[in-house]
Amino acid sequence: MSSVIDVKGLGKRYGEHIALDGVDFSIARGEVVGFLGPNGAGKTTTMKILTGYIAPSSGEGRVMGLDVVGEPVAVRRHLGYLPEASPVYPEMQIQEFLDFVGRIRGLERSERASALDRAMVRTGLTERRKQTIGTLSKGFKQRVGIAQAILHDPDLLILDEPTSGLDPNQMGEIRELIRDLGRRKTVLLSTHILSEVQATCDRVIIINRGRVVADGPTEEVTSQRDGERIHLSLAPGEVTLSKEAIIQALSGIAGVEEVSSIATAEAGEGELNFRVHAGEDVRAALFREVVSMGLVLLELHRERSNLEEVFRRLTVSGS
Repeated sequence: MSSVIDVKGLGKRYGEHIALDGVDFSIARGEVVGFLGPNGAGKTTTMKILTGYIAPSSGEGRVMGLDVVGEPVAVRRHLGYLPEASPVYPEMQIQEFLDFVGRIRGLERSERASALDRAMVRTGLTERRKQTIGTLSKGFKQRVGIAQAILHDPDLLILDEPTSGLDPNQMGEIRELIRDLGRRKTVLLSTHILSEVQATCDRVIIINRGRVVADGPTEEVTSQRDGERIHLSLAPGEVTLSKEAIIQALSGIAGVEEVSSIATAEAGEGELNFRVHAGEDVRAALFREVVSMGLVLLELHRERSNLEEVFRRLTVSGS
């Protein structure tokens, strides 16, 4: 697949403050990528450089092979941008506003009419086309913002916090819209709502203190650096053993690094729950050991880190 975005050694300084410190990544055509980081990590700075709003201090950024500094107008023809503060005029009707954006984009009258219809259909705005933007809910204002971003049928969409401030129903609607757009477009999506990324994005890039600290398929990033975590629920069977005795026995299995007792709200009377950390898949060995001890195995499954846990581990420590 050809790259839609190429970023190499991207740096940005504001006086003594380093906002970006040698950022590298590429995004291929058709990918939906979550761009994550804590406040001040450099996400918005990177997006503003890619969209031509600010220039980097070092390195380069390319969109569709075009240099974002040397060819900013050509770059903007290929991308649609929704900044965190949706750029809409509250006194305009939806149709009027989108027609205005189309004229700014240089679309001819006949092309503009079909582009407006297409954008409103895809964002669910057709029946509200004559409604004044200022009277819309925030969710529908976001739809208008996305409509202006896709009006010229760009190859790339850059969306900065598209669900910020929305209620759960509105968030679900925008999420479905982004999923639908991702079937046709390359999407770079920044958000603080990590469950949105896990549900929407094929790939995750995490940035911290101006550097990329993780980059890969969402499932791989979610499970990285954690080894195997296995949840084990046991009950007395032929014999009754203490937690300490069980931990000692399980800790002796090859590959097991740590065994800890955990409490769960759903645990039944007499049920004991453990979390096993291991450098490899030891489920079969755990099963055999539990049976040999005469205990009843109630549950045995792998635990997966969620994106929030991984994000916290990679950014709180400043790694």
